[in-house]
Amino acid sequence: MDLQETIKALKLPLNVKNDLFAELSPLQLSDDEIDEILETTKKVYERSRVEPCEAVGTIAAQSIGEPGTQMTMRTFHYAGVADINVTLGLPRLIEIVDARKVPDTPMMTIYLDVESATDRDKALQLAWEIEGTHVSDIADILADTDEMQIYLEFDDRALQQRKVDLDAVVTKLETLQDVDVRVDGSNIVLIPSVKRYRALLQIVEKAKAMVVKGIDDIKRVVVRKEREEYVLYTEGSSLKKVMVLEHIDATRTKTNNINEMAEVFGIEAARNSIIEEAMDTLREQGLTVDVRHIMLVADMMTLDGEVKQIGRHGIAGEKTSVLSRAAFEVTVNHLLDAAIRGETDELVGVTENVIVGQPILLGTGDVRLIARTGRE
Repeated sequence: MDLQETIKALKLPLNVKNDLFAELSPLQLSDDEIDEILETTKKVYERSRVEPCEAVGTIAAQSIGEPGTQMTMRTFHYAGVADINVTLGLPRLIEIVDARKVPDTPMMTIYLDVESATDRDKALQLAWEIEGTHVSDIADILADTDEMQIYLEFDDRALQQRKVDLDAVVTKLETLQDVDVRVDGSNIVLIPSVKRYRALLQIVEKAKAMVVKGIDDIKRVVVRKEREEYVLYTEGSSLKKVMVLEHIDATRTKTNNINEMAEVFGIEAARNSIIEEAMDTLREQGLTVDVRHIMLVADMMTLDGEVKQIGRHGIAGEKTSVLSRAAFEVTVNHLLDAAIRGETDELVGVTENVIVGQPILLGTGDVRLIARTGRE
């Protein structure tokens, strides 16, 4: 018996068939044993399928909502990564389903390519390349109010460690308006053209915040060894800028900003990101939710080719049913707008049928009995 052809003929999803072939092909099994495994797989698959007229949306909402009541409201450290705070628990779950443009604590997980993944020096070097180096990180900035000048005293060790060139710093500082930049040995003097105290302080603040190397949005990078490779965790996110760097494994690098994932990798990546982020958040709290409920939510959020929130500005606000929209939020506005436009509610969903007090078109409510009145 050709195992591949036998598995191919089964009425199962492609990924299940591929898994079956990958698991069974190395094993030395008899035809009867293979038949028994395939039969068991078919039964398990049939049992796990959704029954006709099942209220999958309601069950998904209950299955996510009930464990959600057990979640913490705190923000604390990301498991195992020191000093990087990320939002966890219920606030993070709300952030995901609300499809926030920018999460409260954006963070990236950067994997390195094969030749750099096990090299600690390359990982550290890349971390300095990515981390945004401000002038205040490599120099002490002193304002002399008598002379109306600003002195930048550079730390040679910091310059060497971060591999920052003093000429690059001078070039960057020259972009400041109405400021004369002079180099004094290993130090720099800034002389404002306007001799006013407030102007001096403003230039000090601008000089401190100026990024001379790395990516502006990334505040800090933590290098951590996982299994046999080094992984970079960043505080702040800028996926597009990180992707163009050398020695980055673009197939595994990701961010917890779902909208950024959609923008850089596309809508399918955003869907997977929603599933992964939601499951990680629940798992971290010790809660078990079937992945299919989360998959349904992710499908609803991304089915139009863009990431939409589950709320009145997204899925709930775009329902065709007037009563369903009105039942969610801003009831009077929805009813008034529908009345002005002369909309009709077909009463096909769950919410609107509950409101008007008739059976919903799911489960036994979807069954119609027809009686024969005469003999044929």
